[in-house]
Amino acid sequence: MHESITNLKGVGPRLVERLERLGIRTVADLLFHLPLRYEDRTRVAPIGSLRPGDEALIEGIVEHAEVVHRGRRMLVARIADGTGTLSVRLFHFGKPQIETFARSARLRLYGEARRGTAGLEMAHPEYRVISGDDPAPVDATLTPVYPVTEGLGQPALRRLTEEALAWLDRMPELIPPEMMAEENGE
Repeated sequence: MHESITNLKGVGPRLVERLERLGIRTVADLLFHLPLRYEDRTRVAPIGSLRPGDEALIEGIVEHAEVVHRGRRMLVARIADGTGTLSVRLFHFGKPQIETFARSARLRLYGEARRGTAGLEMAHPEYRVISGDDPAPVDATLTPVYPVTEGLGQPALRRLTEEALAWLDRMPELIPPEMMAEENGE
């Protein structure tokens, strides 16, 4: 169980350095890097039902997006779902985010709704593009929120944890059969 974290897919020198800042050097360290809390992303909330302070998963269409300069550069987009609209603000963005928030794009976002200058808004929500006309599935379980460090966010830690769990499934039995027999009263 003291296998190096580098045994997991996609873990190179830069990621090893970031994981070490969290005290993660082995697969076991990663598996015991426990979540701080969980978020409920098991249902999509109508934008019109949101109140300031609500953390919610929403889905909508980008009506408008632009880069604005109000003290600092930011990407501001307007998202609508038929029940209401919400602004999204990204302060750290590049060309990929500008392309993602193109007019008519269908997005699913998770974040905290708060009062903004033009109604409710979410600042830096987690998001993904939804393609096709069919409803996209939602998570079946609660989403863990892990302690993170600079350059290593929630999606990367979740992916690595899933990879570590899959790696465990591929390992031979960790507990010797004779110990299992003793524990089962055999």
